[in-house]
Amino acid sequence: MEQLEETLFARKRWMENKMTAYGFQKVKDGYTLEKPLMGGDFKAVLTVNAKGKITGKVIDPMTLDEYYQLCQEAADGAYVHTVRSAYAALLRDIADRCCRDVLFASPQANRLTQRILDQFQIRPDFPWEHSARYQSYGTFRHASNRKWFALIMNVKRTVLDKDGTPDLLDVMNLKIQPQEAEQLHRIPGIYPAYHMNHRLWISAVLDDSLADEDILALIKTSYLLTE
Repeated sequence: MEQLEETLFARKRWMENKMTAYGFQKVKDGYTLEKPLMGGDFKAVLTVNAKGKITGKVIDPMTLDEYYQLCQEAADGAYVHTVRSAYAALLRDIADRCCRDVLFASPQANRLTQRILDQFQIRPDFPWEHSARYQSYGTFRHASNRKWFALIMNVKRTVLDKDGTPDLLDVMNLKIQPQEAEQLHRIPGIYPAYHMNHRLWISAVLDDSLADEDILALIKTSYLLTE
């Protein structure tokens, strides 16, 4: 169920006072929570690490075994769906009661969003907010022509590195001068654009491998090229 957890908490930030009120226990490397599920038929065991990533499993309290069918796509029976639904409902309740909303998953994406607002007076819009897969994709558009000059997406790292890494990260697509593409592609943290023309667009990874000021300079160029 890692994908469900990542989806539900991608644009959330934990509030520690709310967590302890909910029942989370402080431990050395974060917080833990044990919660009965389905009237005590199962027990959900959740961990939030120091970086705010939540992981969880569902335990059969009689055998103390993990209910592995929960995260096996091939398991498709009615009872499995009931357990999954109960677990998902618990996660949604925790997200609603213990977290606050942020626009994007990564701190750098949120910092740059504020810089764009300060400099260009433009806020992101989320044209695919009703799509489960693309709801977190935010576009920054010119007020005059509605063309977008920046797009923030939350994607699997493997779509950039082609190495099978499933971790999710924020990237920002930006327009560039075509003669600069080859030089920019050599910079760690900058890739040929995901789902865009590689000569005209780049994807900059927003994991702090690139400085805010360096990305902001690329944003300014993209703004001018799309004006």
